[in-house]
Amino acid sequence: MPPVMRKRLWWIAAALLCLLLMLPASSIYYKSTAGEGCARCHEIRANWNTWRESTHRGVPCSACHGGSVADNSRRLIHHLSGDVPEQIRIKGLDVNAMILRCQGCHAQEFADWQAGPHGATFAKFFLDQKQNRQRLLMDDCLRCHGMQYEGGIRDLVTPIDTKGPWKMTDARWTNLAAIPCLACHQMHRHGEPMHQQPERMARSSAREPIYRPSLALFDRREMGHVADANLALPQILDGARPVRMSPDQRQGLCYQCHAPLSTRQAGSSSDRTGNGIHEGIGCLACHQKHGQQTRASCANCHPRLSNCGLDVEKMDTTFLSPKSAHNIHSAKCLDCHTKGVPKKRVAARM
Repeated sequence: MPPVMRKRLWWIAAALLCLLLMLPASSIYYKSTAGEGCARCHEIRANWNTWRESTHRGVPCSACHGGSVADNSRRLIHHLSGDVPEQIRIKGLDVNAMILRCQGCHAQEFADWQAGPHGATFAKFFLDQKQNRQRLLMDDCLRCHGMQYEGGIRDLVTPIDTKGPWKMTDARWTNLAAIPCLACHQMHRHGEPMHQQPERMARSSAREPIYRPSLALFDRREMGHVADANLALPQILDGARPVRMSPDQRQGLCYQCHAPLSTRQAGSSSDRTGNGIHEGIGCLACHQKHGQQTRASCANCHPRLSNCGLDVEKMDTTFLSPKSAHNIHSAKCLDCHTKGVPKKRVAARM
């Protein structure tokens, strides 16, 4: 073999060896510095700074974002080649991959979410034959059902009409969660980690936090989160009368998707504001946080029997049957007591 050819082969072999060594080296370097090593000269520095002040600061980056040799090497190659976006954002497919990592620490919350309506897949929302025949699919559907999806509705579903049959344009999204954890939670939100306190040191109930700092809406237009504290509660109307609203700030998140029409009328569009006998009661008084189950909601406030002497859970409302004409969100006493509301019974004293 000519010396020149032999020299080239040595150079090629050396380059391949360096490449192979770089694969595990990137992961070793990352893990040994708990992620800070990359942040020293990486575009991810701003994200790392917010994570360091968040409630998850005790959780290593790799626990949520993955730390495989292939992933770390891919990131390193992109960095060295300058192939990085102006702002580092998690892609939609990566968001869904993170859900199972959330489950590792939040097993009960994950189980509740998965069993509830917010755990539904893209196929559940966008391949619904009945819904698609009644209403034309549009980009605004993604505002609530697919916040992290980077494309438009035409990139996701075809055809865009009310005839069908419909199918997913990109099959990878078919069975992925349309409302993942990061739709309502920002992991890098500033806050203190939650610590389990001994019973003797437990704070009083009045001082327990109502919600965690991570509660935030992912705004699809801005591609970022808006803290729940910055989400306004709307003023809902019953005709011309303002409806008494619950002061629970967590509802600011609910109203981003379950909103009334521009008329602000209670019960219009997707609004579920409590009116009538439940006016002033917040969403989470009846709906569990992650699973949205309402089975125990009546028992939370009512004794077994109502003032009428009837079991409230067996009354003709939508709590008992979705086909009932008496919506639990807007039912009024006069809906059933058409001749007038009977006076409250007074128990006889012994």
